[in-house]
Amino acid sequence: MIQAEISIYPLATKTTSVSFYIAKAIESIKNIENLRYEINSMGTILESDDMDIINKSSKSMIEAIHHLGINRVEVIIKIDSRIDKHQKMEEKIDSIKKQMD
Repeated sequence: MIQAEISIYPLATKTTSVSFYIAKAIESIKNIENLRYEINSMGTILESDDMDIINKSSKSMIEAIHHLGINRVEVIIKIDSRIDKHQKMEEKIDSIKKQMD
């Protein structure tokens, strides 16, 4: 299972708010097969069994922002690829919570 956290930063927008651009980026991946995603306040978690799907999703999100007229987008991607265990993002959180008092 592969999980990736992607944080996208559109630059030189007309306002300090970027929620419109992020929403459009997320909309661009909602119909990609074999992809699960979850948004949070700092980024989006992508999940798939296929690294090509993660790459396709990241590319789609970036291109969606460029198509809105933004010429520069900074992106941070962290990838966790694990082959010894099939663990979904919720299960990773549950594992942490079990360790907490």
